[in-house]
Amino acid sequence: MPRNSLRLHAAALASGFAAAVVSVDAGASESLARDRGCLSCHAVQTKVVGPAYKDVAAKYADQPDAEDRLVQKVLKGGGGNWGFIPMPPNTNVSDEEARTLVRWILSSP
Repeated sequence: MPRNSLRLHAAALASGFAAAVVSVDAGASESLARDRGCLSCHAVQTKVVGPAYKDVAAKYADQPDAEDRLVQKVLKGGGGNWGFIPMPPNTNVSDEEARTLVRWILSSP
């Protein structure tokens, strides 16, 4: 295989690997959201008490630090970004679960 082809092939493999690493199992993530009580106040497509996940994904789409900021919001709670009702801290959610949930939320259509 020519040298340039090898580089392109390696780059394609690396990018596919990166995509696989950050891919989200939507069914498992929705189940986690249900188990942790997130879906009591949120839904994917419509506002409930809190914003729809699709709206969260759209708002934070171009923000490189969105994942880390939203993980902290899930864990510690907060308010003022979506209206007057604050989101309470989620003490029943681990750091890893919060990251999984946020990745799923940010991938919402």
